[in-house]
Amino acid sequence: MTMANVDQNSPAFMLWCVEGDGKDARWTRIGAAWLHQDGKGFNMRCNAIPLQGRLVARAFTPKADRDAAQGGLI
Repeated sequence: MTMANVDQNSPAFMLWCVEGDGKDARWTRIGAAWLHQDGKGFNMRCNAIPLQGRLVARAFTPKADRDAAQGGLI
């Protein structure tokens, strides 16, 4: 992911705490991460720090882009 692809104000990743596995996994959004200007690191803002489970960073796609990719379907 390059900085050209990401709005300066939009996070590059959402941070999640994941407890459990497979279909029984529980995902809780706990923060976001923004790319550094040089692309070599991240600034992260966390609303919580998980003591158990996994910390997962997933690429963030703004809702308008997700809707367009799905042909406008919600």
